[in-house]
Amino acid sequence: MKSFVRFFFKTLRIVLGPVMLLKEALTRPKGIVRSPAGQEAVDQACKGLALYQYKTCPFCIKVRQEMRRLSLTVAKVDAQPEGPDRAALVQQGGQAKVPCLKITDKTGNSRWIYDSKEIISYLRSQFAQVT
Repeated sequence: MKSFVRFFFKTLRIVLGPVMLLKEALTRPKGIVRSPAGQEAVDQACKGLALYQYKTCPFCIKVRQEMRRLSLTVAKVDAQPEGPDRAALVQQGGQAKVPCLKITDKTGNSRWIYDSKEIISYLRSQFAQVT
């Protein structure tokens, strides 16, 4: 029974994954237009951010759409396959859960935000007003 359930969900992901990515591409929002100096300041601030994600996770898609809306260039890390990126997410962040925004300050200290609503709220509070 356990193998049947795994097979079912794996098949579901294979079928729905491309549909979700297509929907994301077709509904891509326009980004905020800032002055060149304002966008440069935002780009510099984004250098301390990394989004740990799965490509077809609906909550990750929601966060990526908001990043496009805010015209943010945040590094995206695929944490789905086993490997060093997923290990870093678990060891440093504490959970193998996505989406997760890693915020590294100028002193090298990191903070991890795991909930999509909290991530979007953080991004809006930091970047929605920068012009």
